[in-house]
Amino acid sequence: MAADVMTGGVIAHAVEPRAGGHVAAGEFEHGLCLNCGTALIDAHCHRCGQAGHVHRTAGAFFHDILHGVFHFEGKAWRTLPMLVLHPGALTRRYVAGERARFVSPIALFLFSVFLLFAILAQLPMFHLGDSALLKPGAGLSEVQGRVTAEQQATREELVGLRSALDTIKRTPGSNPATVAHMERQIVEAQDKLSGLQTAQRVLPRETTHVGDKSDWFGAMVEHAKENPKLLLYKLKSSGYKYSWALIPLSLPFLWLLFPFSRRFGFYDHAVFATYSLTFMSLLTIVTALLITAGASSSVVIVALAAAMVHIYKQLKGAYSLSRGGALVRTLVLATFICWAIVPLFLTGLLYLGLAD
Repeated sequence: MAADVMTGGVIAHAVEPRAGGHVAAGEFEHGLCLNCGTALIDAHCHRCGQAGHVHRTAGAFFHDILHGVFHFEGKAWRTLPMLVLHPGALTRRYVAGERARFVSPIALFLFSVFLLFAILAQLPMFHLGDSALLKPGAGLSEVQGRVTAEQQATREELVGLRSALDTIKRTPGSNPATVAHMERQIVEAQDKLSGLQTAQRVLPRETTHVGDKSDWFGAMVEHAKENPKLLLYKLKSSGYKYSWALIPLSLPFLWLLFPFSRRFGFYDHAVFATYSLTFMSLLTIVTALLITAGASSSVVIVALAAAMVHIYKQLKGAYSLSRGGALVRTLVLATFICWAIVPLFLTGLLYLGLAD
């Protein structure tokens, strides 16, 4: 029976239907699902969901890769234009249950984030430089060397000032104003040397014992000062791994736009936030590429305006708002993004980067 299924003419000529497509009932009634053995009555098994026709070519294998990553069989080309031009309708239709026609919000978001960081990592403005500079401790020796050299220079300066002051004091008829000025310079040099000596003692201890609870934050800050390139690398890595955190961070603030409303739940807000963040990722990619290609800095202003327009259109369409209601909520949401959501996300990344 298995051989018949593999070579049967009916199944051999079957094709996977497009989203929303249908194959006439009875076309697969003489075949069995190769996965669970259930009699097929359509293009896909009604019990386990596997396609009735199993491809066995290299081209089909690569098609499966593209399909698994981004649903390259029509869904992407329906979803992306709507995401850009009609984000509100896309959000509303997906929430309402029209799922098979569109790429799911989380799949599209994860792909856009992957694309964002993959492209930005290759652009000169985001390049971190020599990987040797990213090694922990590489900046510490430089800091210690500068502190030691400054200490030596301050000691020599202090010796010279004291010698000059002694000479002036032994000179008959010395000017009191000159003596007072020299004494002030000596005091300043002593204070500077004292500060450098304190830094020389504290720096290694804070760097080595970053986990010390007595001054953990100060230690992490000092660790970041030692090697800012390492911190930047950690922030980029954490930003990629934890970009999904922007979704739950956004939900309370989206709820505040419709407090106590029974029409919209957290699922609605989650779909809204995920599609919106996807668009922002794609917009960032385009903006970065334009700047790299030589576009003026005004492209950033255009991108910000496009982001605001997109939020307005998505709010208006997804939540069926009036123009005034959508505009007010756009301004409120933009305030939330600038003063709450993004700062909270960056603070989390900073903590992860410093604590690591």
